Amino acid sequence: MAERATADRHIPVMRDRCVSLLLEAAQQHSDDASPVIIDATLGMGGHTEALLEADPDLIVVGIDRDPQALELAGERLKRFGSRFRGVRAVYDQVDEVAEELTQDEVLLGVLFDLGVSSLQLDEAERGFAYSYDAPLDMRMDASEDSEDEPVAELLTHISEAELRRVLKDYGEERFAGRIASAILRAQAVTPLRTTSQLAAVVDSAVPAASKRTGGHPAKRTFQALRIAVNRELEVLERAIPAACDAVAVGGRVVVLSYHSLEDRIVKQTFAARATSSAPAGLPVELEEHKPTFRTLTRGAEPPTAEEVTYNPRAASAKLRAAEKIRSMARSKA
Repeated sequence: MAERATADRHIPVMRDRCVSLLLEAAQQHSDDASPVIIDATLGMGGHTEALLEADPDLIVVGIDRDPQALELAGERLKRFGSRFRGVRAVYDQVDEVAEELTQDEVLLGVLFDLGVSSLQLDEAERGFAYSYDAPLDMRMDASEDSEDEPVAELLTHISEAELRRVLKDYGEERFAGRIASAILRAQAVTPLRTTSQLAAVVDSAVPAASKRTGGHPAKRTFQALRIAVNRELEVLERAIPAACDAVAVGGRVVVLSYHSLEDRIVKQTFAARATSSAPAGLPVELEEHKPTFRTLTRGAEPPTAEEVTYNPRAASAKLRAAEKIRSMARSKA
């Protein structure tokens, strides 16, 4: 029952496209070593389950910082035995996990499904959603040994200028200044401790005319604060290069993002690896200047209209993928 219940709560975004891109790398592999794919954002295990079902020779290592996600996904995936390995870590540690757990195998793919998981959105007590009244937390790892601070604690010491920047950059909130000022004024009177308190403050700060379209007025504020407390963009800036370094030649890195800043980081990292670094006018391209990756998608691929219909959370998804074509050459200098 637990396995079915977990599967029912989670529809993997662009599942078939992700599986196809990753399995092509595994199936083209001719080495005797077992092929491994790392699902760097395991969540409730939907993508991992699809990969394991599609290829009986594949091993998948699932990474997640959320102990609850690891527990639920582990229950869902226990039927695959040793072909699934769950690891508690943050996804910028993907290269360390690969080095430790794939010594006798070959890493042919890394998948990132960024943002907040279905589990975290649907569990009211986690404080990710403005539609539930819950403690103002939003940490992906809310365990006792977590190094991250809840949103309620962040709001006790953040400056108005920094809060305005967070709301503008991470939430693309055009009323960032008004909302930041309103939050800190309310905070000075009574510390904000619940999602409903924060949502009410944001609602009061947004002009009435702007509430007629675009969903709940607190949507972008909640997104921005979630990104901030989980350090999502900082982690991502380390994670994509680490994954590119970790995969074997012929291996692929596949990324689903849901925010323009996430997509920009992925796009820039892939572009840098897929472009020659040779200085302009150099008559011969040296080995160390040659591209090490080739992009597999033309720009960012969106989900199909059909998928968005049955899985509305896929609406803002953007998929990018790249394949490693050679190892980084080292200069003789």
